[in-house]
Amino acid sequence: MSVTDSTSGLTLNQILANSARTQTTDTSIGAASKAATGSQSLGKDAFLQLLVTQLKNQNPLDPQDNTAFVAQLAQFSSLEGITTLNTTVNSLSGGLQSSQALQASSLVGRSVIVQTGEAYVDPSSAKPFSGSVVVKDADSKPTITITDAHGEVVRSINMGVQKAGNVDFTWDGKDDEGVLLDKGSYTFSASTKNDTGTTALTTYLPATVNSVTLSKTGGEIMLNLAGLGSIGISKVQTIGL
Repeated sequence: MSVTDSTSGLTLNQILANSARTQTTDTSIGAASKAATGSQSLGKDAFLQLLVTQLKNQNPLDPQDNTAFVAQLAQFSSLEGITTLNTTVNSLSGGLQSSQALQASSLVGRSVIVQTGEAYVDPSSAKPFSGSVVVKDADSKPTITITDAHGEVVRSINMGVQKAGNVDFTWDGKDDEGVLLDKGSYTFSASTKNDTGTTALTTYLPATVNSVTLSKTGGEIMLNLAGLGSIGISKVQTIGL
């Protein structure tokens, strides 16, 4: 048998439930919500405070459902795990960036072999300029064509019959007439002729690292090469002295 208030039409159970909800909103849950919204985010501490307050102020005639309680505990566990994961990932990211910066700084002033068709050459240097070309087919006869900054061909080097793979070549800094050229940027293009026509080949040339540019967004490290500009570190084949 239920007791009914004739003025409002509510049962005793409804009156008790409304009273419990009103007390909860006006006291502990209100304080917890205010603490959470004050920081503009619902952290794990505020989440746990809301959960405990909800249990303390639940309606005795309509207690918290077990399924809902377990679901809230699972949400809290997930929140804790995500927070820990974010902290770990941020720590690893910071360590990786520091490691990349240290490795990149050690490349400054060193010579690297990169996949490119352009190089800065000082023919007056006692050491001849050297590079390599990738031969795709066996018994090919690759030819290296060297062009100066004005687009004029200054030297052609016939490498003869070569096997498939990386084939080294050297240039003494002289043109076809034997005249020593000025230092500057030169373009090296390699090709080979076969029954189907002329095939372009990939060249690897040396360059000196002047400086290194680190990406603020975690992108690829860029090497600033003398006389050539920037190139991605992924294009480096060999790191020399």
